[in-house]
Amino acid sequence: MERLPGFRDFYPEPVPHPDLWSADARQYIFDQWRAVARRYGFREYDGPPLEPLELFTTKSGAEIVGQLYNFIDKGERAVSLRPEMTPTLARMAAAHERHYKKPIKWFALPQLFRYERQQKGRLREHFQFNADIIGEKDPAADAELIALLIDTLRAFGLTADDFVIRLSSRNAWQEFFESGKRESGKAENGNGAYEFFQIIDKLERTPPDESQQKLAALGFSLADVNTFIQAGQPTAELDFILKNLAARGLGDFVKIDYLVIRGLAYYTGPVFEAFDKKGEFRALAGGGRYDNLIKLISAGKVDLPALGFGMGDVVLLELLKARGLLPKFDANVDVFCLIEDETLRPDSLKLISDWRALGLAVEYPLTPAKSDKQFKRAQELKAAHTAKLEKSPAGELLVKVKNLATREEKTAAPSDAARQLMNSQRTSRT
Repeated sequence: MERLPGFRDFYPEPVPHPDLWSADARQYIFDQWRAVARRYGFREYDGPPLEPLELFTTKSGAEIVGQLYNFIDKGERAVSLRPEMTPTLARMAAAHERHYKKPIKWFALPQLFRYERQQKGRLREHFQFNADIIGEKDPAADAELIALLIDTLRAFGLTADDFVIRLSSRNAWQEFFESGKRESGKAENGNGAYEFFQIIDKLERTPPDESQQKLAALGFSLADVNTFIQAGQPTAELDFILKNLAARGLGDFVKIDYLVIRGLAYYTGPVFEAFDKKGEFRALAGGGRYDNLIKLISAGKVDLPALGFGMGDVVLLELLKARGLLPKFDANVDVFCLIEDETLRPDSLKLISDWRALGLAVEYPLTPAKSDKQFKRAQELKAAHTAKLEKSPAGELLVKVKNLATREEKTAAPSDAARQLMNSQRTSRT
C-alpha cells in the first residue's frame, strides 16, 4: 500500500534510499528551532490540527477553500486540517490574552496541510517553525523577530554568504499606492489596493508587458514602480529596524527590497522573507506585522498588535543538504551491554536499568547470542562503549568497560563504571 501523494514517511538513519526523509534530520531541525526560540525567551504552544473551516475563511476569504483538506465531520461541522498556524494563534490569544503579560512571545512547530500542486520545496504537508510576538507596536519587536530568524538560520551553520533577509513594508507600498492614485486622478475609481498589491507580489514571475498592462489599468506605470523599488529608500520604521539589527552585529544579513510585499492581505507593516543567496530554492521563511488579525478573528472583542514568521522544514532541509551542513546521524548508543554468561543476565538487566535511569542510552541482546554476534551488533549501532558484567573469584560483581574508539578497557565496580560512563558521555556531547 502506497502513502498518499505529497505526504512523507520519516525513517531512522541510515535511510533506505536518498529520496526518503530522515526522522533524525527532522528531529535535528526541531531541536535547533526550539533551542534558539527559547534563548530569545519564546514559550512553546500548540493547537489542534483540525479547526473550524470558518477560522481560515475569516482570515483569507472563501478562495482559500480550494487549497484545504476540508470536510463535514460527523457532527455536521465544516472543518479543515490547518493550512497555517497564525489563525489558531489569534484564536488562542484572543481567548486568554488577559492571563499573559505583554508582549507575548510564543513559538510552535505545527504540521500543516494544503491540498495544492506539488512543486520543488512544496508538498501537501510540512512542519513549520512559527514565532510570533503579540501586544507590542514598537518596531523594536520587528527587529527582535528578524534577529530570531537570522540566529535560527545561523544555528544550522548558515552564514551571510548563504542567505539574506529581504525587508520591505506594506506601509511604504500603501503610501506609494495612494500617492500614485492621487497623481493619476483615478482615486475616485474604486480603491484597487488589493489588485495593486497582487500585481506587485507577482512582478518577478510575470512578463513586464503583462505587469505594465495591469498597472496601467489602475493608473500606474511599471517604470515608476521599478524606480521606487530600485531606490530602496527605507521608511522611518525600516530604518529603525536596520539600525537595531546592526547594533547586534546582524546588519550584513538584511537589505531593503521592496519587491517583497507578501501576498497575504492581512499584513499591515514591515514584511520580510529569507532567501538563499544563490537563488536555488524557494523562500526559506517569511512573515511580518499583522496588527488587525486578532481583532478580525475575535469579531472585534480583542484588539492586539502582532507580528510573526514561519519557516518550513522542506526547503530548509534541501538547503542544508546542498550546503553539506547536516551532521552525521548515528544511533547515539552510549553502551552496548554484552551478556556472555547467561547466569548473569538478571544482574546485567539490573545494571542496564540503573544506567538508563542515569540517562545513558544502553542496548543489549534480548536473547542469548554468541559473543562475536553481540560485538558485531554493538558496532552496527555505533556504540561508544561495550560493557560486560563478570564475577571476581571472591564472587564480587565487576564491569569491564571498553571504549570502542580507543580500545582502552577498564574494570571497575558497577558504581564506578557508571561514573566513568557518565563523564565520557558529557565529554563526547559537549
